Amino acid sequence: MTETASKTSRAAEWLKARRRLVGWTALLSVVAVVVVVLLARWLRQSPAGEDFIATYPGIVPPPEGTPVGIPAWLGWQHFLNTFFLVLIVRTGFQLRSKQRPPGFFTRDNSRWPRTKRAPRRLGIFLWLHLWLDAFWVLNGVLYVVLLFATGQWLRIVPTDWVVVPNAISAALQYASLEWPTENSWVVYNALQQLAYFAVTFIAAPLAILTGLRLSSVWPPEGRLARAVPERLARAVHYPVMLFFIAFTFVHVVLVFTTGALRKLNQMYTARDADDWIGLVVFAASVVVIAVAWVLAKPPLLKRIAAKGGTVRG
Repeated sequence: MTETASKTSRAAEWLKARRRLVGWTALLSVVAVVVVVLLARWLRQSPAGEDFIATYPGIVPPPEGTPVGIPAWLGWQHFLNTFFLVLIVRTGFQLRSKQRPPGFFTRDNSRWPRTKRAPRRLGIFLWLHLWLDAFWVLNGVLYVVLLFATGQWLRIVPTDWVVVPNAISAALQYASLEWPTENSWVVYNALQQLAYFAVTFIAAPLAILTGLRLSSVWPPEGRLARAVPERLARAVHYPVMLFFIAFTFVHVVLVFTTGALRKLNQMYTARDADDWIGLVVFAASVVVIAVAWVLAKPPLLKRIAAKGGTVRG
């Protein structure tokens, strides 16, 4: 058997093994979901479960002075955050594939006269990943500033430990397929509050810190390099990305199963209404993201990158 035929055979076996793994994973996931739903329904219908939900309904009254409603700037933030995250995840998977990049970018140091280090050669997908990261961080900083400037932080930052049992109650209600009664225009349920807090103040900072550690911005030697080992940064960065994917999946599913028209109007048009305008705006945002996904191909990326340096390959 020739070397080429041997590689082809190994590749075919690897694909078969991968398909079997995907199939078994999907089957086990379905079984796990069914078990969780049945267990949650049993717990909810038990006397102890009924008492627990009666004591902790899943919603904590907001602090005095909490603004009602979702402002227009939050809708724009929601779109921009989704736009950058989708492309960041895509380029992240491209980087993890460890395939040779279709091009390499080298910065033009004449435009950065204060830079003493020699320019680093970056794969075109890593170049795009870093730029997307920069825009996502800038958008995140603006979001946090507006969050505290407008008082919207009161909607997602827990101020009482009673949020914990209420979050457990909300999770039990979701798992039993009997959604908690809520009005997110006024207050998020406790589980939503903890999830949004975790995304904004835990997952996002972890993604930024570990991303910086893995980038060319971080000093390769010295105290900073020793303070955050590269191996630790890699071990944290990828799971954080998976967390964002899982959060987004659950978020989208719940939006479309708990009153999609009203939720989309709140999220994208800053209106507490049940008309179709929010869905139209959401659909338009999906089209914009899809177009960006299609256009983010090596030929266009190389032309854009060439404006700031040299691109080869």
